[in-house]
Amino acid sequence: SVLIASKEALKSMKELISELEDQNLEELSLNKKVHRPWGDYTVIMKGENWLVKRLVINPIESLSLQMHKYRSENWVVVKGVAKIEIENNVSFLNVNESTYVPVGAKHRLSNPNKEKLVLIEVQSGTYLGEDDIIRFEDFYGRSSR
Repeated sequence: SVLIASKEALKSMKELISELEDQNLEELSLNKKVHRPWGDYTVIMKGENWLVKRLVINPIESLSLQMHKYRSENWVVVKGVAKIEIENNVSFLNVNESTYVPVGAKHRLSNPNKEKLVLIEVQSGTYLGEDDIIRFEDFYGRSSR
């Protein structure tokens, strides 16, 4: 983010930032939109044991073949066609179609087309951190943690 302000406004901005830090808001250190080699995701809403994201997968890109120990995922396609692999079963989802990925299931999400793929992902579970990813294959050379 970039802030442009007059010198006179800087004192009040420091006070505002101090107030936000006192509230321990994660928005001060985390961006809602996160870029990945395959595209990006934006956190839309978050609760104690659930999280909603908007995923954008670039053309002909794929997430890693992975699993999660603590969360399940529901995917709904809102634009494009998704290639879904869950436990060696491959299917394709079109707009307004969805699928469920249970906790512990080996899975991969891919965009086989030349247009961006947009999905809504709903995660639920006892732990929703990004470090709950065990990667089995990754086209970008990333490890599990």
